[in-house]
Amino acid sequence: MTGRLRDLLRSGGALAATALVLLGACARPRLPITTAPATAATPATKTARPAHHDTSADASATVPLATAAVLGSSMEADVEYVHSRRLALPVAGIRPDQLSDSFDEPRDGSRRHRAIDILAPRGTPVLAADDGHVLRVSWNSAGGNTVYATDTDSRIVYYYAHLDHYHESIVAGMPISKGDTIGFVGTTGNAPKDIPHLHFQIMRMPHDGKYWNGEPINPFSILRGEGERP
Repeated sequence: MTGRLRDLLRSGGALAATALVLLGACARPRLPITTAPATAATPATKTARPAHHDTSADASATVPLATAAVLGSSMEADVEYVHSRRLALPVAGIRPDQLSDSFDEPRDGSRRHRAIDILAPRGTPVLAADDGHVLRVSWNSAGGNTVYATDTDSRIVYYYAHLDHYHESIVAGMPISKGDTIGFVGTTGNAPKDIPHLHFQIMRMPHDGKYWNGEPINPFSILRGEGERP
């Protein structure tokens, strides 16, 4: 999103202010925050999520881990592994050359983004980047409507945030295939309300299985199909 942000900043006025807001937003909390299940289906533009999604998972819940040998792998080995997965671009209709590398961009305080933002019209389908299963479907104040998923070996974590709403079939624990629709681009959470985008993050699965605290991997070169390695 860097190039788009530069354009916004050059345009001045309200657009510049919006770009600055985006730099201070779009974040993942250190621990997922859940809400009580809703009592009725929620309109797509709201940040609460549909009633049929289970939000009761405890923040300390962990998932079955890959083998000890896999989890003891280096960052370099894990990046190679993600490249080998040949991820799908997680927003429908977006080409790799439209991506911008915002992984190291500053956010409020001393934080870094540690993800990339993919701009698209509100309601654009958000697609599963990899085969695997859904770890968590929940809402939090930073990411809004979010989905955590993992690959088939539970080695890598994928985090999709600011969804406008979810696909009606998405629930925690279900298997997903690369390219499946899991939700739709929006501005829920702390995203600027007039800049719909997907906050997409890749993380290494921690040894303790607390997937929300995984070490981030830059998705940019991976989604562009480039051969860059650490």
